Amino acid sequence: MAGPAVFNNSGTPSSAVSYTPTDGGEPGVDHKWVVHEELDNPGEAPLADGTEVVLEAEHMAGMQGATATIDHSTQETVYMVDVPGGEMPMTNHKWVVESEVHPAG
Repeated sequence: MAGPAVFNNSGTPSSAVSYTPTDGGEPGVDHKWVVHEELDNPGEAPLADGTEVVLEAEHMAGMQGATATIDHSTQETVYMVDVPGGEMPMTNHKWVVESEVHPAG
C-alpha cells in the first residue's frame, strides 16, 4: 500500500490553538495546526502566544466561528496530506508542518 501523499504546501505561519467548539463539543486543546489565513481578521503574523482569535477553519466540527487562544506558532512550511489505510485514513488532512514529515518506512 502506498504511503502518505502530499497534496499541497504553503509557506505560511501556522498556530496551535485551544478553542471551545460552537457546537457544544469537547474543547480543543493545543489543536495543531491552523494557518494564519484561517483566522478571522488576524492582523499581522506571527501572532503572540495567548492572543485571542476567531477561527474560520473547518477542520473539526464546531471549529468555524469558535473563539480560540494561540498556544504557539511556527513559521515552518505546512502541508495538506493524504494518509491511506491504517487505523485512521485521512484525505486532505490539514495541516502537517515540515518538522512532522518523515520518510515512510
